[in-house]
Amino acid sequence: MKYTFSLFLSLLIFLGACSSSSQDPLKISATTWIGYTPLFYAKEKGWLERINVKLTNVVSLSENMYLYKAGNSDAYCGTQYEHSVLKDTIPSLIPIMLFDRSNGGDIIMSNHTIEALQNSSKKIDAYLEMDSVNFIMLEDFIHSHHIDEKRINYIDRDQIDISTLKNTQPEKQILIITYIPYDNALRKNGFQEILSTKNNLELLIIDALFTTKENLNAHKKQYLQVKKLVDDALIALAKDPKEFYTTIKPYMSGLSYDEFLSSLNDIEWINSAIDEPLMKRMQTASFPTKDLL
Repeated sequence: MKYTFSLFLSLLIFLGACSSSSQDPLKISATTWIGYTPLFYAKEKGWLERINVKLTNVVSLSENMYLYKAGNSDAYCGTQYEHSVLKDTIPSLIPIMLFDRSNGGDIIMSNHTIEALQNSSKKIDAYLEMDSVNFIMLEDFIHSHHIDEKRINYIDRDQIDISTLKNTQPEKQILIITYIPYDNALRKNGFQEILSTKNNLELLIIDALFTTKENLNAHKKQYLQVKKLVDDALIALAKDPKEFYTTIKPYMSGLSYDEFLSSLNDIEWINSAIDEPLMKRMQTASFPTKDLL
């Protein structure tokens, strides 16, 4: 009888272990944007595998959004733009973890000053990637500077195409919504920076991890573990940037160490305490904060 009970107990333990090991991993998708590198650091260190989380890297934020909508991930990394697009069809979609905010990496350029744009009644040709956070930046800019939206001629182009624009007709009024490093070519082509996200909450771009309330409740322990690992990765970055860079280098598309360090200056990590001005700005932007881990 004792032998039978021991055999039964061993069988239960074995089946429990099999069930745990065969459980589908929690799937998170992200682009290889600098702000999401703590996740890729955790992946390369084997930390995510230990908590049964699978991280997939994708090419663009829009691709990431549509893959999530198609059910190919449980959570995705993106900006408030993708959240605004998806929340109408997925009402319970929420940000659950913050990574960073743009702090100089996103730029508005023009061939005229802000004052000249404000004091004119001419049409403004606005070049941007419409299906991206570029659109939110442009909307924030024209509303905060009281520029009539009816004057805006929206021109949807990718950033490579936009970077070839030249200021050959200075009488025309042009706005360009761009980001580093595409601004370099535009400066050479006669355009000037009139505003950026550098030390400026007027233009707000937040990078976060999004999922539904239902998925958060079902996997809260894992998400809390992910949050802890992101925090640990950022501690490792502060302690030894070179080691961090070497670890995530395979995802950086040829970015040099110096370029990596420079790009860190264009973001502000907001994974820990959020200061009051940023919290207020997030609220005015209707960015949910209730469920942040």
